Amino acid sequence: MNDVPNLKDFNARLRREAAEEPSLEIPQDPPSKKTQIIAIYGKGGIGKSFTLANLSHMMAEMGKRVLLIGCDPKSDTTSLLFGGKACPTIIETSTRKKLAGEEVKIGDVCFKRGGVFAMELGGPEVGRGCGGRGIIHGFELLEKLGFHDWDFDYVLLDFLGDVVCGGFGLPIARDMAQKVILVASNDLQSLYVANNVCSAVEYFRKLGGNVGIAGLVINKDDGTGEAAAFAQAVGIPVLAAIPADEDLRRKSANYQIVGTKAGPWGDMFAALASNVADAPPLRPRPLSQDGLLNLFSASETGADFVLDPATDADMRGKNAVGKPSLEVIYDNA
Repeated sequence: MNDVPNLKDFNARLRREAAEEPSLEIPQDPPSKKTQIIAIYGKGGIGKSFTLANLSHMMAEMGKRVLLIGCDPKSDTTSLLFGGKACPTIIETSTRKKLAGEEVKIGDVCFKRGGVFAMELGGPEVGRGCGGRGIIHGFELLEKLGFHDWDFDYVLLDFLGDVVCGGFGLPIARDMAQKVILVASNDLQSLYVANNVCSAVEYFRKLGGNVGIAGLVINKDDGTGEAAAFAQAVGIPVLAAIPADEDLRRKSANYQIVGTKAGPWGDMFAALASNVADAPPLRPRPLSQDGLLNLFSASETGADFVLDPATDADMRGKNAVGKPSLEVIYDNA
């Protein structure tokens, strides 16, 4: 006769495990792998591609082996590095090769310039698939190409921060990266996205994850100070403040690399490269919505607005009909 499991004891054990608080200890040991895998997050259009293309180029000039992987469905991470030219994405190349009965090779998807190796994961056509699922599929293909055997000092992953689905949260959720770098500016929307990423990191730390925030890069810094105040509030350092400068804007628009020792901005990107390399992964303190709004003047954000509740009559408009009340009123009581 087979033993009948004691479901009552099993249920009690599951409840005890669920009630246990996750470990909140922050690992202090250096990464066990030689390669530093760093995920960069930020709002779309905030300048991640500009920052990463120049950062990776400077790292290569400093003698480091760097792999830059674009993980944005727009596939524009490497455009500045390659003078505006779009390189074939892993997703589209894999689909085309599969239809032809061929295998994807490194030379089909990975290209190099100035010592930087770069590729784009890509994504589905607009309206025809999930971008997050495309990211997961892209990394599965990278593993087949030998990702874990490659020899690099730094692997930089460019992720869109606006989207909060699991595919774009892959490096944080699966401990693929050792640390995260945020790119933001002195505006509420980019800091809102940065705060969301801090919340994701904090969530997975509570579940036993090890990824932390290394710091914030302030792009198009106009000196108003909101991004620096945000970094201080959540407990992370500012790794660099890239000014809102016309020379930078013009050169970026013309696909010119400024992260080089041969140019006037070389020292700034060299300092950023050193800070990125040395900054430890920290556990952030995400802000509440009110805390985020408090970084800005209430007149700019509307933070002093008082909510006015709607009524059922408001919603019905001209269709609103008064209903007789069952309340008894004693006028002469």
